[in-house]
Amino acid sequence: MTTRPAADPTAADPTAGPTADASADVRPTHPVTLPANQPPERFYRGGARIAEFRGEPVTSERVPEDWVGSTTTLFGEPTLGLSPLPRGDLLADAVAADPVHWLGAEHVAASGPDTALLVKLLDAGERLPVHAHPDVPFAGEHLGLAHGKTEAWIALADADVHLAFARDVTADELDRWVATQDTAAMLGAMHRLHVRTGDAVLVPAGLPHAIGAGAFVVELQEPTDLSILLEWDGFAIDGPRDGHLGLGHATALRAVDRRGWSSDEVAGLVQADASTVGSLLPGGAAFFRADRVRGDDRWEPSFAVVVVTAGTGTLVAADGTRTPLRAGATLVVPHAAGSLDVVAGADLELVRCRPPLPA
Repeated sequence: MTTRPAADPTAADPTAGPTADASADVRPTHPVTLPANQPPERFYRGGARIAEFRGEPVTSERVPEDWVGSTTTLFGEPTLGLSPLPRGDLLADAVAADPVHWLGAEHVAASGPDTALLVKLLDAGERLPVHAHPDVPFAGEHLGLAHGKTEAWIALADADVHLAFARDVTADELDRWVATQDTAAMLGAMHRLHVRTGDAVLVPAGLPHAIGAGAFVVELQEPTDLSILLEWDGFAIDGPRDGHLGLGHATALRAVDRRGWSSDEVAGLVQADASTVGSLLPGGAAFFRADRVRGDDRWEPSFAVVVVTAGTGTLVAADGTRTPLRAGATLVVPHAAGSLDVVAGADLELVRCRPPLPA
């Protein structure tokens, strides 16, 4: 992990051209640098490394997630989770008011005003509970939603994760583990995988998983907050009440993939490592796209959420408007920004996250 430097030399250069003023308009034609957006009092600890990454003070031990460029709310919440733009307007409202401006005509024709993407920074100050997310058919049938929650992690620190069952698990066995909160049995039946800094891991919907303590990731996912808890004992959450999406565990647990995955299959979910530049998650292309950029680059017009993971640089628009980049910054890019040039400064590295291509 790289902390943010004190200053961006590009931003200070008076010959560098006009600098984007993101506060001026909810229809910007340039990338917009976003403030932190951390829902408070989550049920697991974390957040110190997000603060360090952004160069900001630690405010709580229970703000382990930063929802970046989010038009998605926490499950059951009317507004919590939605990203503000710098002057206070919600990104969701700006997109709804002019979806073609933000998302592009081709995307809107295929998906409507749905950004089809949620990006987070996640800092696990403790191991997360074993849980799973529903897929699109389950979410459609039981919740009336167009998205499930396939997700992916791009690791900013080394950590262990539990991922997928290593043997077939019967429905009765899973029911019993959940009812008795037999965490040892759950974890003992799962693969344990050591994720290294720079790895990109795809987590298909339905797959049980538990991110380990110390994990710090950029997380891409379908734009929902749908989690089915298999474990809650010892966490600050009422699992019997809140762990089943209001469906009851008897129904919710049907969304869990109980198949035994082989070691090779689980290894295949790691789709890139720290040496990979360009596309990181080809197996997740139906749900999201992620590219790692190092050095200069040229971007075609697209809605995007950007996380700068190291170094400094500049995004230059066709009209010469320059948006500074620095480690710890997060940005949202409207389609209307057009083609952009990435001009790398010292050790620039960033992750560009985008919705799937229109079908």
